[in-house]
Amino acid sequence: MKHIPKTYDQLEQWNSLMFLYSSALKEINVKIEILNNEFVHIYNYTPIEHVKSRLKTAESIVKKMKRHKYEVTISNMTEKLSDIAGIRIICSFTSDIYQIADMISRQRDVTVLYVKDYIKNPKPNGYKSYHMVITIPVYLSDGPVETKVEVQIRTVAMDFWASLEHKIYYKFEGEGPAYLQQELKACADMVDMLDAKMYSLNQDILEWNSQRKPAGIDINEAIIT
Repeated sequence: MKHIPKTYDQLEQWNSLMFLYSSALKEINVKIEILNNEFVHIYNYTPIEHVKSRLKTAESIVKKMKRHKYEVTISNMTEKLSDIAGIRIICSFTSDIYQIADMISRQRDVTVLYVKDYIKNPKPNGYKSYHMVITIPVYLSDGPVETKVEVQIRTVAMDFWASLEHKIYYKFEGEGPAYLQQELKACADMVDMLDAKMYSLNQDILEWNSQRKPAGIDINEAIIT
């Protein structure tokens, strides 16, 4: 990645790298806010409940590099890792997920590197989410720098399960007892059923509203005698 100083000063390189990733998160956050506001303006509906963004810590980056047996260098971090900068978009329904992903991918200056659809293909533990790794330009004084960001899109229910699963399983450092894995998978199945049920109820409400006739006013009754 250009704009990383060619110097032996590792701290300077690190700070430049984090500046780029932090700036990329600001760029994608603005895009998502505008897209959501446009959706509200046109359809009077907001598909996005809230957005979270984060930069991996140095400790987390080094652990992941070592886990994958990569040499811990600045160049390897930018080439091998795709989730140093991450943004999570939480929406109401599964249908919103694909709509949001499509809106992001249609942005002219966004390049989708790859997609992992864990909704259509859940992980064995029940994890569901839609992951996109994109590049977005960070506009600096001497030109744009394409910077990777991982975008995760999931429903409120999916996020609830994933957040608690991480907190519970983190205590076992990924080596929890078999019964715990089974219970978490059962909870994931219940979350999936909840998502489907809430979506079905929402569709029923939309259909009911579309069939309602607007209350008219009888002009004869409105005349004051």
